Amino acid sequence: MHNYLPLAVAALSCIAMQFAHADDPPPRQDLDVLRATAEQFLKTQATGLPGEVNVTIGAIDSRLKLPACATPEAFLPPSGKAWGRTTVGLRCSVPSKWTIYVSATVKVFGEYVAAAAPLAQGQTITQADLGKVKGDLSSLPAGVVTDPNEAIGRTVALTIPLGAPLRQDALRNQRAITQGQGVRVVVNGPGFSVSSEAKALNNANEGQMTQVRTPNGQVISGIAKLGGVVELAY
Repeated sequence: MHNYLPLAVAALSCIAMQFAHADDPPPRQDLDVLRATAEQFLKTQATGLPGEVNVTIGAIDSRLKLPACATPEAFLPPSGKAWGRTTVGLRCSVPSKWTIYVSATVKVFGEYVAAAAPLAQGQTITQADLGKVKGDLSSLPAGVVTDPNEAIGRTVALTIPLGAPLRQDALRNQRAITQGQGVRVVVNGPGFSVSSEAKALNNANEGQMTQVRTPNGQVISGIAKLGGVVELAY
């Protein structure tokens, strides 16, 4: 007679384990993975910024019991920004849907252009007026100049004190063309350059679009350049 008792015990044990596993809570999301996801996302967003990027992710409440997510996704909320003090969203679609938000700080250490001497309104900027300073670009006002060439030759719209960072909105381009002025129209193309005379129909700063009238009465548009030049490209 066969002894079926060991087989019965094994079967009951297997059933008991199945019931026990059925009562186990679902696996929870590793919060360190979420922090790493948010950090990598912000570093990717900061690619191309002019400086060294440092990302700090704020604490995630350890009391959160989120279901584990196969591929958590990070995103910027509407009107969110990728540097300075910001907020990052983290969401899951499969197997459960959830979304949380974490605070973060993105610092960008790089060089910016500052006034090497007090700059008066209307002053034309030269290389000697500028200096480079290294600091956290994310803590500075928007539109700070990082390349001196963006400021040289432009005029100061507002007085800038010594050491202050230069902002794009505090500078303006020089007047290049005055209405009624005789100008030289230069047409550049592949392998050729042609110039002719014309008369300016409006005022224009350097780099602005302007209109001129040629001796035969034709009105054409081009880019105003310093020295009374209007440039056309073909």
